[in-house]
Amino acid sequence: MRGDKIVKFFMPKEERFHELLDKDTQHLLSSARLFLEIARSTSLDDRRAKVGQLKALEHDGDLITRDIFNALNSTFITPLDREDIRTIATDLDDILDYMEGVAQYLILFEISESPEPLRKFAEIIVAMVEEIHKATGMVWDLTNEKEIHESIVRISQLENDADAVYFSVIADLFRGGDGKTPIEIMKWKEVYQGLEDACDECKEFTHVLGNVVIKNA
Repeated sequence: MRGDKIVKFFMPKEERFHELLDKDTQHLLSSARLFLEIARSTSLDDRRAKVGQLKALEHDGDLITRDIFNALNSTFITPLDREDIRTIATDLDDILDYMEGVAQYLILFEISESPEPLRKFAEIIVAMVEEIHKATGMVWDLTNEKEIHESIVRISQLENDADAVYFSVIADLFRGGDGKTPIEIMKWKEVYQGLEDACDECKEFTHVLGNVVIKNA
């Protein structure tokens, strides 16, 4: 192996990981925006078509995650802690998995309604992922520490908003005020639980991002 190639192998490939994670967060944002369209739709046929698109995006997201893991395995020195990069990629993949899972529930349960809590959850997820995309792009330059912290705080606030929506809608479901059958209640509980899990995973993402800032400050 030539000397310059040896040096290149041992040098941190910051640009490589920067590009991969930026691609991953941008992909997640596109998926979240598509999920919002699904949540707003009142046509089951339209939902089926869009859920098919989201499934394809979920598959592409798996490929991006695999590319990041392959890059980790082939890089001797990484620009950030190796496990932090791995956890970031895994969390991003999990967020998309939760969204895609909820979208599949809407089709599986043949739900065409678009109630306000469903739309609100989807809007919160888009806002959270926008902050994730922004903050992850700034983590390579820790002169942006203040802005990264602001995004982390904003995601925490949005997660609190999601909790409020979740507790309110679950209480409404089990009060039975809108006349839903027990089976319908169970279906909607699965949907809202999946959305709550997606928001919790966004909050979990901020923990590793905060650790990255602390380690590299």
